[in-house]
Amino acid sequence: MGRRSERLSRPRLLIGDTTGEGDVIQVVSRAFDVLRCFEGHEARLGNLEISNRCGLPRSTVSRLTHTLTRMGQLVYLPRDQKYRIGPSAVAMSTSMMKGLQLRNLIRQRLQDVAEQLPGTVGFVIPDRFHLVYLEFARSANALGLHEVTGSRISMASTAAGHAYTAALEPEIGDALLAEMEREAPEAAKVLRPRIETNRQFLRENGYVVACGLWSPHINGVAVPLWSPQYQTFVVVTIGLLAAMYDEERLHAEVAPMMIELGRSVGGLLEGAEGDVFNSRLDRKPVAVTAHNNNKPIRSEGVNELEAGTRRARSARSVRARDGGR
Repeated sequence: MGRRSERLSRPRLLIGDTTGEGDVIQVVSRAFDVLRCFEGHEARLGNLEISNRCGLPRSTVSRLTHTLTRMGQLVYLPRDQKYRIGPSAVAMSTSMMKGLQLRNLIRQRLQDVAEQLPGTVGFVIPDRFHLVYLEFARSANALGLHEVTGSRISMASTAAGHAYTAALEPEIGDALLAEMEREAPEAAKVLRPRIETNRQFLRENGYVVACGLWSPHINGVAVPLWSPQYQTFVVVTIGLLAAMYDEERLHAEVAPMMIELGRSVGGLLEGAEGDVFNSRLDRKPVAVTAHNNNKPIRSEGVNELEAGTRRARSARSVRARDGGR
């Protein structure tokens, strides 16, 4: 009797009576699709809006939002007849952000580049057919892109997405592209013709350029890096106004700075492979070299994590273990 009561007290995924493993996986996948629709804590969406955003039947969305509300992942607002992100989702995301010290170091590196180039510099991670900004930086006179932490960008129409897919082992990248062709065919049409060229260019140069894909007014450069924390490739990227930075200027002026940024961030990622997230990082002054001259400058400080980092490996020198894609 006790076991029966325990089973009844647990929230269940209310999607019919399917019990097979494949059905459970599909339900979980759809639940995450619903949660992805909420960008920011203040987002308020009804079932119809969610259905339109994630392409699921409204009846399925209704059952999912009901279950997610019972689990605390969503909160229902009776007056608006809409949902917003719930306390359990906020708590879960907060518990995943223990690497803030590492992220602060990465943000400092991005800002170093942003002070020299009038664009938006980002550190992004993959999320199915998109990438999400974990950190970003821009100078006061930045023009063009205005992404923020948590913004999602298309994998198919950005330099970051092209760099990420080019860095994957060919069989993994091809599998991702095949999945994209089934679920997001328009995006796949943009990426498919360029993937082999991107792979070759990345092998030879260490970065990828995309001009006018996301917008005819924006050009971008991106460098993929292997992340031991996420066991996949992450990307440092920059978007600049095409009127100021044509493709020739991207290769000549922007790419070298982004490669150096990639080495710096990659070193931080490798040095943080251990359990550094909860340890105190003592700061010490260190001399570094500016990008635009050979004079040593003094940074505000560096910590033991930075001092122990190694030179980042090339994206193609590590085998992608991103087999779940």
